[in-house]
Amino acid sequence: MDDGRVGPNHTDAALWQRVMAGEAAAFGELFDRRADAIYNFCLRRTADRTAAEDLLSATFLQAWRGRAAVQLVGDSVLPWLYGIAANLTRRHIRGVGRSRAGMARLPIPRPEPDPAEEVAGRLDDERRARRALDMLASLPQRDQDLFVLCVWQGLSYEEAAHALGVPVGTVRSRLSRARARLRSLIGEPLALTGDERAGHRTCSSEEGRWT
Repeated sequence: MDDGRVGPNHTDAALWQRVMAGEAAAFGELFDRRADAIYNFCLRRTADRTAAEDLLSATFLQAWRGRAAVQLVGDSVLPWLYGIAANLTRRHIRGVGRSRAGMARLPIPRPEPDPAEEVAGRLDDERRARRALDMLASLPQRDQDLFVLCVWQGLSYEEAAHALGVPVGTVRSRLSRARARLRSLIGEPLALTGDERAGHRTCSSEEGRWT
């Protein structure tokens, strides 16, 4: 996983020191460095690009407001940001569930086809993402967050534990149960994480791509 280290003066920790010193531009640099990772997490949890963009903005807004309470892992701010994003995303998903329950009682309008290739491709991507999320939905919300963080976002067990506020042992056991559940649903083995293959605590983000 890319840890964002460019040099001793450009680590997350160094940038955050500048943020705390009142240098707003440093927060902008941090956003540029970490926005893609947070956006991808939110997209993989919601399968909704608009929601992911809104959650990205909300995550960094909350990080800015709570900057005095930052918790770095080594010199990385990413696990802390993931923790904020996970909380906001769970809240969003609960709200969507309530809205869908209400909408289910209304007549569904027939969608008008759009011939644009770009729109069609985007919808196809979102359908694949939705199928993946439908499978993940069989897991508890906390395990969904954990699976996405470790398998799709490439966090180590320690970083995921920090992001979700649980012990490392809990991360291991929950991830094992989540993988067993998903394996039973798809009827085939899931690719091993980096931890399981190499014995070190780094999960592979490549394994989590939906195709």
